[in-house]
Amino acid sequence: MRILVVEDEARILAFLTRGLEAEGYTVVAADNGRDGLALATAGRWDLVVLDLLLPGLSGLQMLREIHRARPRLPVLILSARSDLQTKLRGFELGATDYVAKPFALDELLARIRVQLRVLPPPEDDHLVCAGCVALDLARRQARVGELVTDLSDREFRLLHHMLLHVGEVVSRERLLAEVWGYGFDPGSNVVDVCVRRLRKKLGPEAHIETVRNAGYRLAAA
Repeated sequence: MRILVVEDEARILAFLTRGLEAEGYTVVAADNGRDGLALATAGRWDLVVLDLLLPGLSGLQMLREIHRARPRLPVLILSARSDLQTKLRGFELGATDYVAKPFALDELLARIRVQLRVLPPPEDDHLVCAGCVALDLARRQARVGELVTDLSDREFRLLHHMLLHVGEVVSRERLLAEVWGYGFDPGSNVVDVCVRRLRKKLGPEAHIETVRNAGYRLAAA
C-alpha cells in the first residue's frame, strides 16, 4: 500500500514516516502544499494523509484539487485545527476521515486500516484522457491514437494540467505557477517552448490551441 503524507513539521513528518513504514506501508512525503498536490495528482496512491496548515498551498486548497482530479482517492486530514467548522469544510471538500492533533499513533493506524479496507475496486485512474489524448500517470507517457511518446517532467506536468482543464483557456501565468512554480521568472518563454515541444511530440491530432493574448487551450476533441 502506498501512502502520501503531506506535513510541513519535520518532527511529525519523520514520526509518521517511521510509524507507517514499520507497519509495512510504502511512504512518500511532501513538506509543502504545491509539491504535495503535484504528487497526489500524478502518482498512484492508496491514501493521502494531509495536514491543513501548509506553506505554498493550504490543505483545504489541496483537498479541493485532489478531489477534482482523483475523486476516489481517500484523504485523511491530520490537523491541529479541530473546530467543527473546519472539519465540516474538510468533509465537504472530499476528506474521508479527520484526525485532530495531538494524536495517538495507534488510533491513526486504526483509521488508516479502515480507509484502506473500504477502498473501492481499482479503476483506470492512472489514465487521464480527453478526446484522442491519453496520459498514463504511472508510465509518464502520452498516447495519441497509435502514437505513444515519453515525456519530460515539465511536459508531463503541463499536459496533465491542461487535461484536467480541457476546453478551458489556461494562461501562461497559471501554467508557469502550476508547472514551474511561482519563483520562476514571469517574463520567461519556457511555457511557449514546452508547448512547442509537446505539439511536436503529440502531433496535430492533439489540438493544443494558442488563444491570442490569453494562453493555451486543449480542445476536447
